[in-house]
Amino acid sequence: MTLALLAGGILACADRNSLPTPGNSLADWRAPADSEIPSDSMGAAIRRGLALITNTSDSLPAFAPGRINCSNCHLGGGRVADAAPLTGSHARFPKYMERSGAVIGLADRVNYCFTRSLAGSKLPTDSREMQDILAYLAWLSRGVPVGEGMRLAGSAGLNTVPSPGAADRGRGAQVYAAKCVICHLPSGEGNRTVAPAIPALWGPQSFSVGASMARQSKAASFIWHNMPFGMGKTLTPQEAYDVAAYVTSQPRPDSPGKEGDWPGGGAPSDVPYSTKGHAAFLPPPVVHRANPAASLVPPPRSVRQR
Repeated sequence: MTLALLAGGILACADRNSLPTPGNSLADWRAPADSEIPSDSMGAAIRRGLALITNTSDSLPAFAPGRINCSNCHLGGGRVADAAPLTGSHARFPKYMERSGAVIGLADRVNYCFTRSLAGSKLPTDSREMQDILAYLAWLSRGVPVGEGMRLAGSAGLNTVPSPGAADRGRGAQVYAAKCVICHLPSGEGNRTVAPAIPALWGPQSFSVGASMARQSKAASFIWHNMPFGMGKTLTPQEAYDVAAYVTSQPRPDSPGKEGDWPGGGAPSDVPYSTKGHAAFLPPPVVHRANPAASLVPPPRSVRQR
């Protein structure tokens, strides 16, 4: 007990530089750097969690079998505000998700990434790997008060860039050939022989139709803010939407159970599959998943109903 209290006190002191202080707001908050990871057992778990989100497909091929890693969308280890940041995520959950129609915890949200964005299988929530990922997310969110995570820049995920006009797949194919093909290849399969690995944008080893990136508006936002890599905001918003229309029209893995999304209705207009009260928006061809049951993350149920 004494050692636990002492360790807690040491960590609390180490965290003070990232804590909001009286007179400061979350605008003054900064994400901790990798060099600030503690040199103890907790630090080892944090480092393993960072390694897992950076090299997901290599580290966990049974759960992330494709050519895509968590860090391909969550750039900079989850610190980039315009690239679905992970900062503050530990302070945002549990939260209600309209897509799920339920309040979910952070482990379930991580598994949505594994099953949808990585088109893989859910991690056991009691696994060492899940706990290491959660340890990294907690450390990356240190100093953000519980319930205040939504106030951080980029906390809404892939913020929408207004479209200046209707997206055109043909124009998108031309922009892709000129600006994207050198990294993602004509086949869209990416390149795992370089560092950082370049993800597949379509095909059986890319993100599923149930991923946020499969929505045209979300893909356009990510493309405009961040692509070509290292040259974000050099495309026009129209070019970003055109490329998004081209990429999201390509074949990709199915997302088993997707018809149950937004059970209360109200799915965004560009969701590319049918849900309650919503007709699929320009649905792409889908590729069958080898183990559909492993890709389902059911909403939490009462122990009395099990």
